[in-house]
Amino acid sequence: MAAVLFDFSGTLFRVETTESWLRAVLAGAGHTLPEPELTRTARALEAAGALPGGVEPEEIPADLAELWAVRDQSAELHRAAYTGLSRRVALPDAGLYDALYDRHMTPAAWTPYPDSARVLRTLRDRGVGVGVVSNIGWDLRPVFREHGLDACVDAYVLSYEHGVQKPDPRLFSVACEALGADPRRVLMVGDNRAADGGAAALGCRVHFVDHLPTEHRPDGLLPVLDLVV
Repeated sequence: MAAVLFDFSGTLFRVETTESWLRAVLAGAGHTLPEPELTRTARALEAAGALPGGVEPEEIPADLAELWAVRDQSAELHRAAYTGLSRRVALPDAGLYDALYDRHMTPAAWTPYPDSARVLRTLRDRGVGVGVVSNIGWDLRPVFREHGLDACVDAYVLSYEHGVQKPDPRLFSVACEALGADPRRVLMVGDNRAADGGAAALGCRVHFVDHLPTEHRPDGLLPVLDLVV
């Protein structure tokens, strides 16, 4: 393989829990909730799918369905979709909805999987090109820099910067071109079979990992090193 493309959320990094997310934002805004209410609110936000990169919504409200389908094509659409979901849940201050969205874009909200650094650095040392291809509405580069992994990535291809989202093959094509790699010699690694599987249309090989908490997936990326020969 000449290059490996990785998804971001659920593949290389995992977002914090919904409860941690809510606690951080409440603390930052100077709000407190009784523990039972905080727990209930976090559960309601999780059911709504309000945390980007977290659990998928149990149900997409009818008035958000069209927006949800194209949410990753721009920063504005992404914010509108997720704050639209969070507003289904009552919070003590209307400003908290945007604060929640802003929190998920910070490096503090993300943790790399235990084997991410090892895999990325090994690929770099082998001279294998590495790209990150993500359906996202914000710039994730600071997350990689904060965790010391930016030097391992040769190209970032983010849906909101191109107005195209996975599984559209055009996004994977941009990544392959950026790496100067023939798609037939590229491996795409992701956790979403529908979205990340779109790379197969170009002739890329596709490998899937499970979107699990970091403590439950300590070595899920290591097989990638055996696939790149």
